[in-house]
Amino acid sequence: MSTARLPKVAGTKPPIPAAPHTAAPAAECRPVDQLAAVQDRLACWISDLTTLHELTERLARTTGLDESLREVLRAGAALVGARRGLLVLEPADRLGPDTTVGLGLGHADLGTIETVPRGAASYGILIDDGDNGDDDSSGAGTGRSTDAAPDRTAQESTAAGTAADTDGHHPAGRNEVIHPDLPQEPGLDPRHREVAAHLGFGASYALRLTTESTGHLGAAVWLYDEPAEPVERQRHLVGLYGRYAAEHLARQLELSRARATVATLGEELLPARLPRVAGVRMAVRHHSGPRGGGDWYDALPLPEGALGLAVGGVTGSGPSAVAAMGRLRASLRAYAVMEGEDPVAVLSDLELLLRLTEPARSATALFAYAEPERHRLVLAGAGQCPPLIVGEHRIEYVETSLSAPLGMLSCWEAPSVEVRPEPGETLLLFTDGLLHRTGEPMDRALVRLYAAAQSAPRATREDPDLLADHVLRTVLPDGLATIDSPEDVVLLAVRFD
Repeated sequence: MSTARLPKVAGTKPPIPAAPHTAAPAAECRPVDQLAAVQDRLACWISDLTTLHELTERLARTTGLDESLREVLRAGAALVGARRGLLVLEPADRLGPDTTVGLGLGHADLGTIETVPRGAASYGILIDDGDNGDDDSSGAGTGRSTDAAPDRTAQESTAAGTAADTDGHHPAGRNEVIHPDLPQEPGLDPRHREVAAHLGFGASYALRLTTESTGHLGAAVWLYDEPAEPVERQRHLVGLYGRYAAEHLARQLELSRARATVATLGEELLPARLPRVAGVRMAVRHHSGPRGGGDWYDALPLPEGALGLAVGGVTGSGPSAVAAMGRLRASLRAYAVMEGEDPVAVLSDLELLLRLTEPARSATALFAYAEPERHRLVLAGAGQCPPLIVGEHRIEYVETSLSAPLGMLSCWEAPSVEVRPEPGETLLLFTDGLLHRTGEPMDRALVRLYAAAQSAPRATREDPDLLADHVLRTVLPDGLATIDSPEDVVLLAVRFD
């Protein structure tokens, strides 16, 4: 077999080809091997960056604290190669909310894990260590905990089980706890070993979630079915992801607290309880939107055994709307005590006050003056949906006259309507948020509400609590806690015995 000749190049002498049986020197292959290694490493880095980008994008799309917690747990399980896990949220400022979510674990399983003494549980070690600011990495005699020294590089810190900040700063205390072999690990708490055997996991990896501004938020623990532990690359990736996840959770936590504060403020501005009035039984259902809204209700005992009933709402959302709602409701109560027997006068006074004190805001309201002993109602509405009477022999909307909301006209006035409910009939007063949450046009939503009341069994109609629950469950089958809806919901059921 002849040896292939190299092409000639002008001005040069072709080199002598090497004999086929002569091995190439090892030094000539090293550059090729090094290039392949660099290419493999670059491909690995690109793959890791792509994975982190996809997971952080998924986390950024989450809305709400609970959804974010579950996404962090799911993504971390994919990074460390686990199938189950739990995330314990216990913010360092102790302002809550404290909660635990699970992946592949039921409520009973989470309860079983909580029977492990806190000082022996991985999450307890990390959270309590964050509280104490302790840099001891002994692991309290359980598992293997690691932390990073401030003078290490990011790569060295990752090898030690934590992801360093770009400026080399590390949160105080340990950042991870590893139990690679729970059945055989020496010094393990007996209850910890017993729970692991009962739930069928042989190893665990725990990561502390912390930020520079808020301190520790909690800890995530991932469980392996068999003895195992994440390799350095997996720990590096989950450490990087954990830093971003902690910042996202801190923002969601702040938002959740703000929403809870607004909701609490709104609830405190509403009646703490419904009054007891002879001949009347009442029930109310109220749910604020995620940003807090201005819908309200009221039931006020009046002189001579009368009762004032009101529902309404102010425009806008957030703390300013909640505060305006409180001012408006307090004013309506005062006007109701002075001239409640004339609902038109009550709303006229309220409209004048709104126009003078808050000219940039409008409101809807319905006020009813009830005399239970006489089974008589006089009511007037301003831009508010008509109430619905539900009884054994009739289900119909009260024909209130159409009127603009308060603050929309230079002078508001509309005629009142008198209604005489029969014994056993229930009056349903509601805000338009109930109709808006159906996602249908107002006329169809009113038909839907009518059908819900019509479908109520006889025993349900006799109890205002049962009737209110039935109506909400039928009109809003997906429930009230839909975070994508900004609408408040108020439903006040008043039964005349």
